[in-house]
Amino acid sequence: MDTGTTTARRTARVTAPPAGGQGAAAGGRGRGVLEGAFALLDALRRTGDEAGVTELALACGVPKGSVHRLLDQLVAVGAVERRGSRYRVGPQLYRLGQAWEPHPGLRPAARLPVQRLRAATGAGVVLVVLREDMAITVGSAPGELEALVPVRDGTAFHLDTAAGRALRGPRRGGGAVFDREDVMDGVCCVALPVRAPDGRIVAALAGMVPAGRRLDALAQAVAEAGAAITRVLARGVPRGTVPSAALVR
Repeated sequence: MDTGTTTARRTARVTAPPAGGQGAAAGGRGRGVLEGAFALLDALRRTGDEAGVTELALACGVPKGSVHRLLDQLVAVGAVERRGSRYRVGPQLYRLGQAWEPHPGLRPAARLPVQRLRAATGAGVVLVVLREDMAITVGSAPGELEALVPVRDGTAFHLDTAAGRALRGPRRGGGAVFDREDVMDGVCCVALPVRAPDGRIVAALAGMVPAGRRLDALAQAVAEAGAAITRVLARGVPRGTVPSAALVR
């Protein structure tokens, strides 16, 4: 489906009442409002900063009047903040996002190992999970490369990186996945899968360092941090309670 078709359909859902009786119309309007609101929130996320009504209307393919009304509602519930004529993601949305657990106990289990890995190696560290053919960062700690490769929770990237390849499961010969400036000049990366106590992959842990660093030492440190996460999961999550949708097979 091309972008123009997607935009046209989204616009129709937000602005036009559906056919059918009163109940169907009410349900359609509810779905349209929700879709429009989430389209705006996603557009604000993509900007990474603030945006105006015109920018958001163009980004979402939604009329400016509808955008303005939706933004007023999102501001009222704290999902969006307004500064003059500009808007950005609000604190309530951040709080809701922090409640998401891609795997039971994963984020709290990883918090200390991720920080220790960054402190021991100087690497920029990311913990990622697989969602819709993308690697989504759910834990991070900035390192020496922060100015060049910022790490942020919520960042999504394709699976051709070391972390993305580690997410997809065991490689031939096993072990760490290495990126020696394959994705970006001057940046090397080592990634390994993070496993639940039953052995299934629930995430991948990666450390990024400047080119020229010894990657075997980094690989060992990443492996130890991943093992620490698995141990914490084993203490906190009973076997057999892992939802299959949260796992990479």
